[in-house]
Amino acid sequence: LQTLRFPFDGFRPGQRELAAAVYRAHGAGRHLMAQAPTGIGKTMATLFAALRAAPAQGTHKFFYLTAKTPGRQLALHALQRLHVQPLRVLELVARDKACEHPDKACHGDACPLARGFYDRLPQAREAAAQAGWLDKASLRIIALQHEVCPYYLGQDMLRWSDVVVGDFNHFFDLSAHAWALTVGDELRVGVLVDEAHNLIERARLMYSAELQPATFQALRKSAPAPLKKTLDRLHRQWGTLARLHIHEPAVLPELPGAFVEALQRHHVALLDHLALEPQGDSAAELQGWLFEVQRFLRVAEVFDDHSMVDLTHPPRASGRTRHPVLTIRNLDPGPLLQPRWQAAHSATLFSATLSPTTYVSDLLGLPPDTATLDVPSPFDPAQLQVRVTPRLSTRYTDRAESLDQLVEVMATQYAQRPGNYLAFFSSFDYLQQALQRLQALHPALPVWAQSRGMGEHEREAFVARFTEDSRGIGFAVLGGAFGEGIDLPGNRLIGAFIATLGLPQFNPVNEQLRARLQARYGQGYDYAYLFPGLQKVVQAAGRVIRGPTDEGVVVLMDERFARSEVRRLLPAWWRIHGATD
Repeated sequence: LQTLRFPFDGFRPGQRELAAAVYRAHGAGRHLMAQAPTGIGKTMATLFAALRAAPAQGTHKFFYLTAKTPGRQLALHALQRLHVQPLRVLELVARDKACEHPDKACHGDACPLARGFYDRLPQAREAAAQAGWLDKASLRIIALQHEVCPYYLGQDMLRWSDVVVGDFNHFFDLSAHAWALTVGDELRVGVLVDEAHNLIERARLMYSAELQPATFQALRKSAPAPLKKTLDRLHRQWGTLARLHIHEPAVLPELPGAFVEALQRHHVALLDHLALEPQGDSAAELQGWLFEVQRFLRVAEVFDDHSMVDLTHPPRASGRTRHPVLTIRNLDPGPLLQPRWQAAHSATLFSATLSPTTYVSDLLGLPPDTATLDVPSPFDPAQLQVRVTPRLSTRYTDRAESLDQLVEVMATQYAQRPGNYLAFFSSFDYLQQALQRLQALHPALPVWAQSRGMGEHEREAFVARFTEDSRGIGFAVLGGAFGEGIDLPGNRLIGAFIATLGLPQFNPVNEQLRARLQARYGQGYDYAYLFPGLQKVVQAAGRVIRGPTDEGVVVLMDERFARSEVRRLLPAWWRIHGATD
């Protein structure tokens, strides 16, 4: 690895600076938080530099972690270009994505790929180790050749792999095998976190859990006799919570101890029953419920003042009191992430939006000596015209009144420079209102829109509408599938309209978040609302300029973008027109 060569003739602007910082950080065993603009080749720079630094540090293993599937594919492509053989590369995927028999329980008596797994594992492991390159497809072929589960073969191969490419949860989740292996074997590991701005919200989800009454009630009706006693006790405790906390939603001052104790007893009964009756009529359903119970108990075990417990009452049926949804909701993931950073010899977190650095560092629990890097944009400010629309408010109370004005801003810009645009809105409801109004006032203007629950093929079809020769406006939700991670260079995208500041919804949960972060860090509103909202805005705007010859426009459709406290959070290379205090 010390002789590893960069696979291109030269570095892109900013790429060498990033690679050098990563090399220094991993060489010194430090953590690095690197903000670097889109388009400079962050994936290649970080992998190349970290691998070059590995031999001198005696690094045993690297984890390259991403938030979404496209990030994994970019990392695998970069590793292929680097010709890292004989390093063993492993791609990890989620269990539900790797499962060959989703209708069966993960048990030797139910699933044919689990039956005799450990008898066939040694040969499968040997074949996988010899292959060296184990992306999802290669691993599946080897697993099926040896009649073992692809998911669990992948988990087993963690120990025998040098570079592991996976999702955030493969290292940061409370039950992550990669994390357990790192600590248990005292491995010296390097961690690369791609699109690290996503880790705050993803970590909150990892360290949260909920129990749905509908799932419980359905199970209770069909549960086998040995589980009735513990289910009835759990039912009574759940009902007690419903009667004691009738407000919607109710925030509990602490974990409901009697409920958790009843859940623990039910968990033991579940395990005993599934061990005795692995092929019972309801085995698959019971195992799904078992996973939910185990997750809830794991999260309950680490509950502290970084989280809260709340009850949400579903609609009542036939006037009867219903059990509430019980949620342990993480608000500040930093304390739970700290042990992960401490276990890593070195970690690099990189993204185009890692500012303000104190906000990101606080909520991710990074060590105080974490190095920071802000790579200047390689783009000329003249490439991107950024405009703020004065006297246009997209606050919730003003939306109906400002809708015509907003639509005219979009139509006027399109008429001045026809081409492909993305229009981002804070919700599907707001998106539909604007879409319908634009179609009513400008029916000849081509439009297409993101819809709720889009599948992979539908998302691909949406992106495919943006071609070098097409024209129109694609409507999308800010912070959704099309707000980051898509690459539309040249004339495939020449502009973006961004309505609202992307602020999270004002509701009781977010107000609890604001209050808790105010008490911890003294910046409750900024940490809960402003900073995460503007990160989404900058990510969405980053879709427009993807290369040195691109030219485009970003229209920030809210008068609040003109405020100095908002402008200071936008990229320094932007030259914003219409921003006057």
